Amino acid sequence: MSNVTLDLGGRSYAVACEDGQEAHILGLGRAIDAKLATMNLAGQSEARMLLFAALLMADECHELKKGGTQSPSPAGPDLGEALEKLAGRLESCAVRLENGPATA
Repeated sequence: MSNVTLDLGGRSYAVACEDGQEAHILGLGRAIDAKLATMNLAGQSEARMLLFAALLMADECHELKKGGTQSPSPAGPDLGEALEKLAGRLESCAVRLENGPATA
């Protein structure tokens, strides 16, 4: 396992990934950060900020899958699927961050 640091919305996140996947994960992080930069999220919590970015990216992936008008990414056909999976994970993280730590 390897670790990379993603800078998203002015915050840093350490993310574990498989060896050899570092550049790919960093590229996904840059795509998410670029999405965040286009949104006016001043005053939003970290969780909501990431949730909105994940939802927008998931919507873009959905449009691409159903043959929408958005142009495919030059990074390759698997990027949409990877972003959709990442968006789902980010959404789960955002929900957990908003709800606080689970109690046993």
